[in-house]
Amino acid sequence: MSQQATSREETIEEKNEGACPVVQAVEQIGSQWRLVILHDLQEGEKRFNELKRSTGASSRTLSRVLDDLEDVGLVDRRVEEQPIATYYSLTEKGDALCPVMDTLEDWAGEWVEPTN
Repeated sequence: MSQQATSREETIEEKNEGACPVVQAVEQIGSQWRLVILHDLQEGEKRFNELKRSTGASSRTLSRVLDDLEDVGLVDRRVEEQPIATYYSLTEKGDALCPVMDTLEDWAGEWVEPTN
């Protein structure tokens, strides 16, 4: 590889370095269902079936996404034995996203065309 090609690659990497934290954040929260569930949990702790009804997600999708959100530390799961119920809520990390989501919602309201 020529010195010029190496120099160019380093320049591209350096240029993209600043975007790296944003890309990593979007990877954690960026799927449609993750955003819907995180937005729904801003209202407070909810049971699995409450989330299913309020988000419209299938049981399989909801279960998978909640597991993913729990794995990245955005959602906490609490299980009650009597009666058997599983509750989900935002962790401190997830709760810290609320102002970001509010700002994104404001931006979308101004700049994103509604789809019908």
